[in-house]
Amino acid sequence: MTDTAISKKRKRSIWIPLLVLITLAACATAGYSYWRMQQHPADGAKAEAEAPPPPAPVFFALDTFTVNLGDADRVLYVGITLRLKDDLTRARLSEYLPEVRSRLLLLFSRQDAAQLATDEGKQKLAAAIKEALASPLVPGQPNQEVTDVLYTAFILR
Repeated sequence: MTDTAISKKRKRSIWIPLLVLITLAACATAGYSYWRMQQHPADGAKAEAEAPPPPAPVFFALDTFTVNLGDADRVLYVGITLRLKDDLTRARLSEYLPEVRSRLLLLFSRQDAAQLATDEGKQKLAAAIKEALASPLVPGQPNQEVTDVLYTAFILR
């Protein structure tokens, strides 16, 4: 036998077991994947059936405010949307909308332009809005629960 015939025989003898191992590994992976896919739908369906969907968010959009700030030459133009706890709070805020706007106008007019120019100042303003609207609008009513204040417009001139 020649050297080339011997080297071809060795190459063939290496490739056959290697291809058999690769085929077995692929079959084992496919079988495991199929088994896992069959197990998950039953577990996932139970988890989805038990957990109710989250409630839809309740938003209350207010008209934009244009306010002179504490220093008379600066103007704040701000639009906000409130995220509320429930529809009852939205109805109460809508019913007493002039009181809500008055509280917010007074709050905005006391702000400092230098502080509102920073992100921290905007976050403090959002917290102050929550606090200003939390107290009852009329004595004897429950507190309003504003969960978040979302800025829809914010221009500081």
